[in-house]
Amino acid sequence: MGARPQFIKAAAISHTIRDLYSGQIQEDILHTGQHYDDAMSARFFRELDIPAPRYNLGVGSGSHGAQTAAMLRGVEEVLLSEHYDAVLVYGDTNSTLAGALAAAKVNVPVMHVEAGLRSYNRAMPEELNRVLTDHASTLLFAPTEAAKENLCREGFAHDKVFLSGDVMLDNVRRYASSAMLPDCYEGEQILLTLHRNLNTDEDKRLKAILSSVDMAAGRLGANVMFAVHPRVAKAVESMMFDNIKPVPPLSYHETLAVLQKVRLVMTDSGGLQKESFFSGRPCVVLRTETEWTEIVDCGAAILAGGEEWSIVAAAERMWSVKPVPPSQFGDGRAAEQIVASILHHYHNESML
Repeated sequence: MGARPQFIKAAAISHTIRDLYSGQIQEDILHTGQHYDDAMSARFFRELDIPAPRYNLGVGSGSHGAQTAAMLRGVEEVLLSEHYDAVLVYGDTNSTLAGALAAAKVNVPVMHVEAGLRSYNRAMPEELNRVLTDHASTLLFAPTEAAKENLCREGFAHDKVFLSGDVMLDNVRRYASSAMLPDCYEGEQILLTLHRNLNTDEDKRLKAILSSVDMAAGRLGANVMFAVHPRVAKAVESMMFDNIKPVPPLSYHETLAVLQKVRLVMTDSGGLQKESFFSGRPCVVLRTETEWTEIVDCGAAILAGGEEWSIVAAAERMWSVKPVPPSQFGDGRAAEQIVASILHHYHNESML
């Protein structure tokens, strides 16, 4: 793993191994270094009590090709020097793909947590990562029925696909009650995040989206907390808006605490879409598609894209929505089901 969303997902699995299966599974963590800023990396290991990585490749930033290539080489070197029974990967980042491909190339089974998601937008790097990772995997853990159906339609063997539920729901239920909000973040009514390349790589588009969010907030009489990703912090510095307050990236506990206070979430993040839903907050998705179609289908989120009229209309429409409690994402024990399935798989393999 190597990016903020993966650290959050990994926490649920790591705690389950430590609490229930420490005598049966040895977990070693390889950190690619894709996210390396303390606020996006080490802070999450401390806050979520994740075991320290045994390996850290320190890859850092770079183009998709260069970054993934450096990760591939580093992961392969580790796998060739050690004997592992499996490589477990999370989500859809470059680290996910690198781990899956490196393992598959040296015949180490790959297990993919959060398999089967599809946005059907191949222009998104994450879509390519998740599809290729699925096709390199031995066991696939689908968080929802829709994700499982996607895999079955693509021809994956039914005995390799497991409907596990979502590990992020595990974490929300574990941590939400203890999440604390710093006093300086009180009073904001909309939480905003942006990090997708499509929305942030060009200053013109980034400014247009922020202007639209600012306009929507003004019409709603709301204040916006904009948790700024380090990659776009420099661009945002020169942009000033009446209703938007830029703040540093939020920790996981801060995110959960903010979600208990705000009325609306606006984001292009897949993970935050789910956390909003799990926290009972409506979401405006600043994309034209989502891999989490279940949230849109039940009316808890709306696709707004990046156009001014669409963003403003979506914010006004979702302002008073009260999402229903989640049921499509499992019972909050996904990590237990995943680890138990892994052990069952290896028990059956040893009997052959």
